[in-house]
Amino acid sequence: MHISGGCHCGAIRYQAEIDPERVSICHCTDCQRLTGSAYRVTAPVRSERFTLISGEPREYSKYGDSGGLSRQFFCPNCGSPLYRTNGEGSAIGIRLGSIDQRRELMPKKQIWCRSALPWAGNIEPLPRFDCED
Repeated sequence: MHISGGCHCGAIRYQAEIDPERVSICHCTDCQRLTGSAYRVTAPVRSERFTLISGEPREYSKYGDSGGLSRQFFCPNCGSPLYRTNGEGSAIGIRLGSIDQRRELMPKKQIWCRSALPWAGNIEPLPRFDCED
């Protein structure tokens, strides 16, 4: 599937060819802190199928719970998380919120579930509103 995306302020844009069957949710504590949310949704892509069209993201690197180097890329202007790469940069994980076609993508699995917040598995009973209450 061809996708496009970018940051909130529009300074950074990219395009990629992804497999929508590989979209996943990660519940690890790093993803919780890096998103400021309960989990992160990612669309993986090989580096040769990803093209940065405009802008230059900033990078933050750290070793994850898995022991591997994780390089996080974000917009230096608005702070939007965009994607991550492994240490050598061959595998890219695009952040779902930055993808223009995100409504067409549905996660197919969840990982690092031992770190999941206890309420994250069932939000269906919560009241729903079409805008801020």
